Amino acid sequence: MPGRMRLFAAVTACAALLLSSCVVDESAFDIKPIAIHVDEQPAIASLVPPDVRAGGVLKVGTNPPYQPNEFKDRDGNIIGYDVDLVDAIGDVLGLRVVYTQADFDKIIPSVQAGTFQMGMSSFTDSLEREKQVDFVTYYTAGIRWAAKPGRDIDPDDACGLRIGVQVSTTEDTDEVPAKSEECLANGQDPIVKVAFDTQDQAVNGVLLGQVDAFSADSPVTAYAVKKTDGQLVEVGPTYDSAPYGFPIKKGSELAEAVQRAVQYLIDNGQYREISEHWGVQAGMIETSQINGAQE
Repeated sequence: MPGRMRLFAAVTACAALLLSSCVVDESAFDIKPIAIHVDEQPAIASLVPPDVRAGGVLKVGTNPPYQPNEFKDRDGNIIGYDVDLVDAIGDVLGLRVVYTQADFDKIIPSVQAGTFQMGMSSFTDSLEREKQVDFVTYYTAGIRWAAKPGRDIDPDDACGLRIGVQVSTTEDTDEVPAKSEECLANGQDPIVKVAFDTQDQAVNGVLLGQVDAFSADSPVTAYAVKKTDGQLVEVGPTYDSAPYGFPIKKGSELAEAVQRAVQYLIDNGQYREISEHWGVQAGMIETSQINGAQE
């Protein structure tokens, strides 16, 4: 399944593709937050636990950078798809959302301890994690490839091609190596895996012709395609889809309140509007669940 990984800063192609690198003001290409205000829904807000309601604040732990879901703009503000969605959830619940940056592996323990009331960091909802916290699902992510338009590239038949990945991601450690092993087993040339330090380097690698395609989590790929405005296209299917979820303290009534808020946004169109704004609509869900991991 897709793993929570570090993602890329904004990307653009160089005017002269013969250059091995280019210097651009990448932040100028970032998609900006969408301004959506949703009225409080008293029936849903009444489900918020009294201690949270009394404070009027939803304390959320997050770990940027992970474009497009949570990352910082040039002023240091935490923005992104998840942020716009959680801000809307806060509106529905009548709560002000306060985001605190934390190490990724400390967010769930902090939710368990009550330091954060919710986590927001592109967590894959897994059976193992459900033993620690409850999850409210809001998206389905998988692995997706992208290449330049006009390239006849099939991720299931990529033997001998150069494929870019971000180092230490699921695509680097598992997905591309497994595909390469299949090539060797069939007597074909292996995939040449090119591991980049950052995802923006992998994207630029495709734009500059250094690699034939890149592989990344599906929302990352979708965001790169949208931001590069026709210079990239998604190729092949989405592999190993799994739900993203917001972790909440096990057994807390807040989980039902957040689930109902997400479902309200789905049913009333704001969820789609936010998803389309960030270019990640391919992973939209129709029904939010509490603990939606599959065997």
